Amino acid sequence: EVYYIIYANHRKGLITNIIFIFMDMKKWRLILFPFALIYGIVIYIRNKCFDWGILKSQKLQIPSVGVGNLAMGGTGKSILIDYLITQFKLQYKIAVLSRGYGRKTSGVQIANKQSSAVSIGDEPYQFFKKHKGITVAVAEKRILGVIRLLKEQPGLEVLFFDDMLQHRAITPSLMVLTTTYYCPYFKDRLFPVGNLREGKVAANRAEVVLVTKCPSTLTPQQMHDYKLAFQLKPNQHIFFTKLHYNSFIQNKQEKRPLSDLKAPFVLVTGIADPAPIIGYLKSADLEFKHLSYPDHHLFTLADLKRIRRHQNQGFILTTEKDFTRLGGLAQERVFYLSVKLEFFESKAETNFKKLVSSALKEN
Repeated sequence: EVYYIIYANHRKGLITNIIFIFMDMKKWRLILFPFALIYGIVIYIRNKCFDWGILKSQKLQIPSVGVGNLAMGGTGKSILIDYLITQFKLQYKIAVLSRGYGRKTSGVQIANKQSSAVSIGDEPYQFFKKHKGITVAVAEKRILGVIRLLKEQPGLEVLFFDDMLQHRAITPSLMVLTTTYYCPYFKDRLFPVGNLREGKVAANRAEVVLVTKCPSTLTPQQMHDYKLAFQLKPNQHIFFTKLHYNSFIQNKQEKRPLSDLKAPFVLVTGIADPAPIIGYLKSADLEFKHLSYPDHHLFTLADLKRIRRHQNQGFILTTEKDFTRLGGLAQERVFYLSVKLEFFESKAETNFKKLVSSALKEN
């Protein structure tokens, strides 16, 4: 088994990749258990300080939806935020507030025409470029971002928080926890033994659990069995979703059918979990060379030279998120394949949207 643990010090603009190769996980878990125990105690004390009111958590003047997870990335938070923006941007004046992972700036930043993936982070920049008319901001301390947004956007009606579960200084109107089908939080362990940021009990703070990246063959019986395994509280709701990839590739200038990728091409990813897009392309019987980089990787000219060595006159394909960082660096033959969230049943999607709509009407 191989674990990739990425420690990101974004305030200083440094990303240090520490790679542990575990050939015997049982032995390594015993060695790392004391560190997980210490980490767990610190997180437990912090959460109890919020539970007991020693540290304050406030509800906002305007309705909000928080999206978060327990694992350290790759659970589909940004895809869910994109879905929420799409569903509600015509009804409300929306702002999205994120941490802005991978950015070279600090403090509160509100996206504008001069913004880039470097200044606000790749995911916020993606939201800003894709959805016209919404406000996008980033802040390490979300409460400072909220104060700035409310001051500069007096007509703001709704806030969507990206990566919010651990930021307890704010209590959103609705909290949605994302967890993947193949690695749900109830099967995971606390960091550094596993990939959990905090104990599984933290899932109780979410009103909705969204199981992402499910296989397309998932049956109602499997959903039922999985739901039982989560041991949810009576007030919690669970929904199952899958990824839906487009049948075409695109860039700023054009769209092409996926079939144009029949010639050998290079797939470049800088995301936490590239397995779904790899699986989708392989299911389409496409041959490609995959070059993988760490999540939120800022591509350099040296990276571009490496990519071109493998390109062999073919296309460079990447994800929509990676395109915000790679597209401006390599102008020629660079395309992205976009993906969206899809529910298994229209009734389930309707119920999910009703829960969100209800929360957005609270205030």
